[in-house]
Amino acid sequence: MNELGFIPVTLIPIIWIGSSYLLGSISFGIIISRGFSLPDPRTIGSGNLGATNVLRSGKKLAAALTLLGDALKGWFPVWLALQCDMPMWVISAVGLSAFLGHLYPIYHQFKGGKGVATALGIMLAISPMLALIVILTWTIVFVLTRYSSLSAIVAAGLAPAYAWYLLPHADNLIGLSDYVLTILVMVVLLIWRHKSNIKKLLNGTESGFGKR
Repeated sequence: MNELGFIPVTLIPIIWIGSSYLLGSISFGIIISRGFSLPDPRTIGSGNLGATNVLRSGKKLAAALTLLGDALKGWFPVWLALQCDMPMWVISAVGLSAFLGHLYPIYHQFKGGKGVATALGIMLAISPMLALIVILTWTIVFVLTRYSSLSAIVAAGLAPAYAWYLLPHADNLIGLSDYVLTILVMVVLLIWRHKSNIKKLLNGTESGFGKR
């Protein structure tokens, strides 16, 4: 038994991971759009639940709040697990669960967003420097191309390399810590969720900000 006296120690990681998934399943894109009397983001633009699609409604504040909410639901459970001195594997699983909650939310028939802001929030909790470099990469690509999707794909694709350089290595056969492995899994899933954007980028039909 743990210090609370009624929760078996073996259940604590399950509670942390499950709670993180439920938090990640909250769609701030839908909640904030309703609060601003905007169209449901699933019915406009790309149909995505993220801030970029909310921005297409024309309300920048709603998009900014969506971005903040989606990032916080990734940052908060990981930050809290760190404060509670959870083992690295639990912290990593908590972050991945929040990310999966955003991608496959239980509240919305498992149809969620692409996970960019939530992944960034998780990285911010693990390493602010890592998050800063990823944001810088996104910004540079976006300024040069005006494609949010391409910026996210490039920044995400480089994130594991940044993490490998910045984060401690593990004493195992592959030398990767749970944090780096978690980031690698998130990146694979994030890029997979952008597969339609990749196809449009390749055939020249992807919509970019400021582009016809």
